[in-house]
Amino acid sequence: MKVDLNDTSSSAVAAALVRARIAAGSPAMGMVLTLIVVTDEARYYDAMRAARVISREHPARVLGVILRSKRGPAALDAQVRIGNDSAGESVILRMSGELTQHAESVVLPLLLPDSPVVAWWPGSAPKVPALDPLGSLATRRITDAAAARTRHAALLRVARSYHPGDTDLAWTRLTPWRALLAAALDQVELKVTGATVVAERGNPSAELLVAWLEARLKVPVQHSVSRGPGITEARLHSTVGDVAVLRHDGRNGRFFVPGEAERAVALKRRSTAELLAEDLRRLDEDDVYAETVQRLLRREDRSSSGRSKTSGRSKPSVDGGSDKDAKKSAKKTPAKRAAKKTEA
Repeated sequence: MKVDLNDTSSSAVAAALVRARIAAGSPAMGMVLTLIVVTDEARYYDAMRAARVISREHPARVLGVILRSKRGPAALDAQVRIGNDSAGESVILRMSGELTQHAESVVLPLLLPDSPVVAWWPGSAPKVPALDPLGSLATRRITDAAAARTRHAALLRVARSYHPGDTDLAWTRLTPWRALLAAALDQVELKVTGATVVAERGNPSAELLVAWLEARLKVPVQHSVSRGPGITEARLHSTVGDVAVLRHDGRNGRFFVPGEAERAVALKRRSTAELLAEDLRRLDEDDVYAETVQRLLRREDRSSSGRSKTSGRSKPSVDGGSDKDAKKSAKKTPAKRAAKKTEA
């Protein structure tokens, strides 16, 4: 059942939800959480479709918040949807004008009472999700650094703004990889001396995997680049051989443990709905993720420090000379400089 409301209010939307439930023959609410999806017109269809898919496992009231232009009069258009392909309820809230600055005032009356609230940003996320007006309503906040234009910068921003309850889908994508590597260390006794992670350039999950391995194993981890897709290789080096997980097609992987036969493993790149469903199974703070993002920031600080030291050194001139030689060259007459350029 679908109900469209134009130029409406929160109270009218709440009343429409009650009427729609009764008309659908399910007046009782059997939902376990409220999922706030903060998106735009370009992403809302895919985001709401993923939210409806996960509602089969986690019956939820899904509130899709679309913030339009800040100009013009304040206006709220809504669409209420119950049943069909969803086990819960979904509401799309399109806000414009001054109302975009106070979206939480529209969303707050529509939250399910006495149940967890989760906020998800499928695209660009606020600088500090926990302090965002909509994010502050949630006990769990989900971002996706891989959806940003500058993925590395987005991941660092997520790490620096971390508050208990934050997580990122780049971390959720690592679950199968972390499970395989941890299982290998449970199976055989070996001393890990180092590790290598290979992935496509700018992959935020690979950066988190490197930070997680460093934090857990206390060994140096090398990060190399491949053509992808995603992470293609993770190796734990030891004196008796490598524990390795290889995946070069984005679907199937190979698992190697010293002293054992090679095994085929399923490592399909999961859909957004599958990733969300996993995150919603755990609504408390993820201590391992918190430790990993702190390690990621320490790696970035070391890298930035190294770049600063390198940039502070004397830069060679084009022909391999020092800065002093370059200054001498600048004193040459125009004719001599032209002759020198012709020779090069």
